[in-house]
Amino acid sequence: MARNKYPEETTNQILTVALDLFIEKGYEQTSIQDIINGLGGLTKGAIYHHFKSKEEIMQAVINHLYKDVDEMLSGVRDDKELNGLEKLRKISSVSLSNPAQSEMAAVAPNLLRNPKLLAAQIEHMIEKAIPVYIQPIIEQGVRDGSIRTEYPRELSEVLLVLTNLWLNPSVIPASPEMMLNKVKLFDEILKGLGLDLFDEQMLQRYEELFRISAREVSTEK
Repeated sequence: MARNKYPEETTNQILTVALDLFIEKGYEQTSIQDIINGLGGLTKGAIYHHFKSKEEIMQAVINHLYKDVDEMLSGVRDDKELNGLEKLRKISSVSLSNPAQSEMAAVAPNLLRNPKLLAAQIEHMIEKAIPVYIQPIIEQGVRDGSIRTEYPRELSEVLLVLTNLWLNPSVIPASPEMMLNKVKLFDEILKGLGLDLFDEQMLQRYEELFRISAREVSTEK
């Protein structure tokens, strides 16, 4: 592939190929040469023109992955027409209905064998998603009466840690039936903590995603 005269296009091509390789092979097992091979002609010098190291490519991949997520979260957080609970429900609904979720469920790696991607997900959750987006929404919900809790920070952590790790079959593999049971238990836990989050449509979407993920795992065996 000839070097693209538009730097942004070249950068996006590098990130797309790198992400595919990080998912398929794992970060540690992917080399700069693997990325070059996937780009079909782009030279090593051209890659180093944009990125100084594989670590820098990885960080750019993570930033790219979460850019749309952050934009969605900030838009919901700042929506003056919704109360706190409505905002959390909208975030859940938008996240689950995103077509990219189905795509990711189909190709999701076992994150326990891909620690760099898992660590990046946890880091984004702790450093940004919880304090910048979810906690302020829950605090608003407490003020407007739609959420009942004396522990907004802790509830924010429970919500995201359980959603992104415990309910993630890429972290803890389980059958679709077991995963759906976990979602139902999670719903009961949240209600006990003063947060009535899930509706029937969300539960059905979770089940759909779990089945997509299970089919992919079965195909790989």
